[in-house]
Amino acid sequence: MKAYVFPGQGAQFVGMGKDLYESSEIAKELFDKANEILGFNITEIMFNGTDEELKQTKVTQPAVFLHSVILAKTLTNFKPEMVAGHSLGEFSALVANGTLSFEDALQLVSKRAMAMQKACEITPSTMAAVLNLDDKVVEDICASIDGVVVAANYNCPGQLVISGETKAVELACVKMKEAGAKRALILPVGGAFHSPMMEPAREELAAAIEATTFNTPICPVYQNVTASAVSDAAAIKKNLITQLTAPVRWTQSVQQMIADGATSFTEVGPGKVLMGLINKINKEVETIKA
Repeated sequence: MKAYVFPGQGAQFVGMGKDLYESSEIAKELFDKANEILGFNITEIMFNGTDEELKQTKVTQPAVFLHSVILAKTLTNFKPEMVAGHSLGEFSALVANGTLSFEDALQLVSKRAMAMQKACEITPSTMAAVLNLDDKVVEDICASIDGVVVAANYNCPGQLVISGETKAVELACVKMKEAGAKRALILPVGGAFHSPMMEPAREELAAAIEATTFNTPICPVYQNVTASAVSDAAAIKKNLITQLTAPVRWTQSVQQMIADGATSFTEVGPGKVLMGLINKINKEVETIKA
């Protein structure tokens, strides 16, 4: 079975999508429509901007989403049998399998970016990558610390990202190294994504998601929250609301997709981050760059 996967924030690069805009009429129409929906010229920043401009939260998330979704719409024989997306990428996946329209998803992604930015400004918070430590050890250390710090991204075996209040994350990093982590490195991010610190953003986004039409998908989406196949529109909506404050179970999602018959994974969007993670989760499956 063919699985299609969609990257999240961090995969962006200057020049992304320019080739699509110049070579495909469908892509050009969608990029132009995106500028109208967002109310600013995102294509100018994507194609010709600076790294700093592209790093702005209001730009980064819609940019990665647009590159992924528009690339998917220009592919020939695009017939996904299962889809998944890493964090933000879940919105791209939901357009790919017909759950959300392009326009609705773009508006939700834009609102998500703004809501997350606001939540980041309330309390000093951050994320850190922990390498070569067992998931259970990471979870136990997080639970032992006074303050908010949780496992946020289960990226692949031996690579877990923690998230929470800055002081709690810094203390956790010290303890992770003492426990034998190869690395426990603070990441250059705006705040504590996929942690309880995102509750104000979750509440804000929940209202927008509730007001949006979710269709019955053409194939299951393996959602970050459940790491299992979901085809019911109401369940997809509920999981998408929970996603902001819950961990991204990427390792478990990929393992489940393989257990359910995935033989190849095509990464659609900027970069090859997910291909790398999938290869570390299972060396046997085929990974393809769209």
